Amino acid sequence: MYNLRNRSFLKELDFTREELGHLLALAASLKTAKYAGTEVPRLSGKNIALIFEKSSTRTRCAFEVAAHDQGAHVTYLDPTGSQMGHKESIADTGAVLGRMFDAIEYRGSAQSNVEDLAAHAGVPVFNGLTNEWHPTQMLADVLTMLEHTGKPADELVYAFVGDGRYNMGRSLLITGAILGADVRIVTPAALRPPEDVIARAREIAETSGARITISDDLADVQGVDAVHTDVWVSMGEPDDVWASRAKELAPFQVNAALMASTGNPRAIFMHCLPAFHDAGTTVGARIAEATGMHEGLEVTDEVFRSPASVVFDQAENRLHTIKAVLVATLA
Repeated sequence: MYNLRNRSFLKELDFTREELGHLLALAASLKTAKYAGTEVPRLSGKNIALIFEKSSTRTRCAFEVAAHDQGAHVTYLDPTGSQMGHKESIADTGAVLGRMFDAIEYRGSAQSNVEDLAAHAGVPVFNGLTNEWHPTQMLADVLTMLEHTGKPADELVYAFVGDGRYNMGRSLLITGAILGADVRIVTPAALRPPEDVIARAREIAETSGARITISDDLADVQGVDAVHTDVWVSMGEPDDVWASRAKELAPFQVNAALMASTGNPRAIFMHCLPAFHDAGTTVGARIAEATGMHEGLEVTDEVFRSPASVVFDQAENRLHTIKAVLVATLA
């Protein structure tokens, strides 16, 4: 057991291998209890503020349901629901909310914002996503891989294919390094994770035994248990980058051929969602028209709808892993 009470969850680097393992084990037990109808509320009387500067489906719903399941109350603040960053600084907002709430979740742009919030709130702060890191997603991703492979974390072999510069590429790299996994970031050379992040992953791997590969060679997906990808243009980037980004990343699309090239008939496909796997949405149709890629962008609909796809198990696990964070830090 590890005492994580009153700890913030801002980025993966703040936690040890054992602490992440504790959160994953707690998530698995909470998931079992929810399915069995034996869950015991441990957060009665707690109040949690949810700050969303970037819109969300899974993160918001997971935090709200997790809190309600455990007996806590939540207050949702969207960009128009507070003065943070407009009339009031992040530091001042944190100081105010920390007097009223037992914890704060933040989903927004800069990592410095959530760090600043945590520095002044005096209560645990949870990172629901920033441009740089996505720690709650990592817990869900690892739990999903553990469930579907039956392997311990230090035997997992997985690849991220796509734009490696932002939160998913960085977080999958660092999380795998901490856990001792075999992590492969397969991306065009210009879209590699930042060099300081790669250097930190390699440094951690010297102790954890992780295997780190940063490559633009699609052959490096051979032998993986899981293939991850993410959208090619991140929230906040202008739409006019879609055409050039799609041209650059088209060879890295996760399609049936790429999944077959893993050589592992049990390899799973993972995506943090939402995914542009068809032109069935307003934005998807617009991007398909702009890029000429009507069969899917970062992933084809064939793969997304295939038996290999575990994206909805992955989405559900946001609930159980976020609940584990809340229970571990607040109960």
